[in-house]
Amino acid sequence: MNRFLLLATLTLMSTSPSPAEPGKWTPQQILEIDLARLASWGLQVPPTELWRPEGGGLLEAAVQISGCSAGFISPDGLLVTNHHCVFSILQEHATPARDLIHDGFLAKSREEELPGTGVRVTVPHKLTDVTAEIEKAAAGAADDFARFQAIDRKKKELVAACEAQPFRRCQVAVYNDGVRYELIEALEFSDVRLVWAPPRALGEYGGEVDNWSWPRHTADFALARVWAADGKNPAPHAAENQPYHPSRFFPISLSGVRDGDLVMVAGFPGYTVRGMTAPEMAEVAERYFPARAALYRRWLDLMDAAMAADREASIALADRAKSLANREKNARGQVAGIARGQILAHQRAADEAVREAAASRPELELAVAAYREIGERHAARMATWDHDFLLRETKSGARPLALAITLSRWALEREKPDLEREEDYQERNRNRLLDELRRDQKRLHPATEVQLMVDLLHRFENLPASQRSTASDSFLGPDPTLDKIASKVKAALAATRVLDLPSREAMFGETVSQLHARKDPLLELGFAFNQEILAFERQDKAWKGALSRLRPLWWRAQAAVNDGPVAFDANSTFRVSFGHVGGYSPRDGVWMKPQTTLFGLVEKHTGEEPFNAPEAVRAAAATAASSRWADPTLHDLPLCFLASADTTGGNSGSPVLNARGELVGVNFDRVWENVANDFGYNPAVARNITADVRFLLWYLETLEGERARGLLAELGVR
Repeated sequence: MNRFLLLATLTLMSTSPSPAEPGKWTPQQILEIDLARLASWGLQVPPTELWRPEGGGLLEAAVQISGCSAGFISPDGLLVTNHHCVFSILQEHATPARDLIHDGFLAKSREEELPGTGVRVTVPHKLTDVTAEIEKAAAGAADDFARFQAIDRKKKELVAACEAQPFRRCQVAVYNDGVRYELIEALEFSDVRLVWAPPRALGEYGGEVDNWSWPRHTADFALARVWAADGKNPAPHAAENQPYHPSRFFPISLSGVRDGDLVMVAGFPGYTVRGMTAPEMAEVAERYFPARAALYRRWLDLMDAAMAADREASIALADRAKSLANREKNARGQVAGIARGQILAHQRAADEAVREAAASRPELELAVAAYREIGERHAARMATWDHDFLLRETKSGARPLALAITLSRWALEREKPDLEREEDYQERNRNRLLDELRRDQKRLHPATEVQLMVDLLHRFENLPASQRSTASDSFLGPDPTLDKIASKVKAALAATRVLDLPSREAMFGETVSQLHARKDPLLELGFAFNQEILAFERQDKAWKGALSRLRPLWWRAQAAVNDGPVAFDANSTFRVSFGHVGGYSPRDGVWMKPQTTLFGLVEKHTGEEPFNAPEAVRAAAATAASSRWADPTLHDLPLCFLASADTTGGNSGSPVLNARGELVGVNFDRVWENVANDFGYNPAVARNITADVRFLLWYLETLEGERARGLLAELGVR
């Protein structure tokens, strides 16, 4: 925590609902936090019950599911996550005649549970500090690119050795660009089946209007089950598989939460930038997020128009539009939050404070030099920023181009020894790539793909002369008008076989020369873009090699100057955040209560999207306040609640636990004023949003009724 954040915490403590420290703590760090401090926060179980260095503990029930978090809640592999985290399964099985996206789904028996192609659950098993091994491998590298290669090679060797054990999925996680390296050993399960999801009108109630906002009335829940060979070991989907028996699962609290209660969010937060220097933060804040918001807004407008006019488009584009909309609004929130909190000014002041302190401490002299070199190298990267930004987005819009880039890159990488390939294209990821290529067949909407691809290429053509794209220029020819770009794209998509699934599967097994022999125009464009991507990646690897050398020096100086433990930036590894249930004031004269209820959902109902609550829910609401799931202090059925936990993207679906380690809800969002939390924690507005598990239990018991009796029994509800 930098000096600004520490002072802000102390200054604003009176407006914060808790004395809990900000931070996304690794399991090992939980064991290092002073016991008296944990007790003052309200923790009622020993830290060793939560986690043990040798592996195990209650938190082992928290898992990762396809970019989200989740948690086991039964001994038979049942897990809870967000509706939006299993949306791809609904999309996979939905048809216009059986629209599971709109209607929701409940498996009345385990035989009816729906498999999800490409959906994977990883269960952490063991963590090992491998920093010394990585640093030894990097020592003596000739330059920063060689340093990156040495580190990358050692990481892959460690992963290969780890995965030589049966049923393991491993990774070497990098903390703050090289302060720490950790080998994470996990079990990966590919037989994941959907058990229950609510109608979209509940799982997304409020849609983009309420997204990143409070008050929320969204039942963002879903239940899935992990299946395994003999109930123990990962295995491909098969009829003979049995429900997985996890070593630990979270018991469900039937009493819920109240204002002031301690909660713990256990999940896999994706990415924060608090360890960056002020110039790096400025790039993200002033260039990246505004550019991302503008690009995604244009693509969303194209998708929204198609989905409004065509039912098939609404299914094919649903998950892509949902993801882009979430990221677009997040980008706008980041820009607004950074300005509102004057985050860049505070970061500049924090950097200067460390430099001043280091001036009188000889042992920190190298840190100041490191800071200066980071700034110089970062400034040099800005010369091609616009081109590089678009290049990184080539796979975010039109799926045909993304497929062509993936197929051609897979063939290029297969010409190398496995340990020299890019990680995403190693043999260990073959099945993941193939699943993606197959799953995309249902995500294609030809007319919209043309529009998205035209927009991207038009943007490349509008780059300044110093940042031209050779791939785009070669494909389009000289002086292309918008009409000419559209004509070229339509011709390429009409001639390509990339959009035909059997052909695409055949291409996946072909060599570079075999793919070129096809003379497929879209594939050739994929190869051309890959040449640019490879050139960019070489420069980026040299930058990362430099950061692995420089960032640890600066990070340790920050830690030396500031008192107390310092949490690492989020990097998609397992973390726990502590907070307390509580409201907040987004602006002068306004106080947001910490809980919402079913009454509020009905009150928002307009009969039109996104506030079109299902009729059955509205009818049942009349008696919800007298049900056993109602909150006695709210005099109604609770739906969502706020807490001060430190969360970010990737925490979607995170189990939210009370002081005893019982499940009280599922995290799904942050408030608008807290979107810029990725840059720094502000206790006055740092609030995460959780769906209260009592609403889930009420819904299953009241609206699913007899069909959900077995499911409720599995959850321990009688």
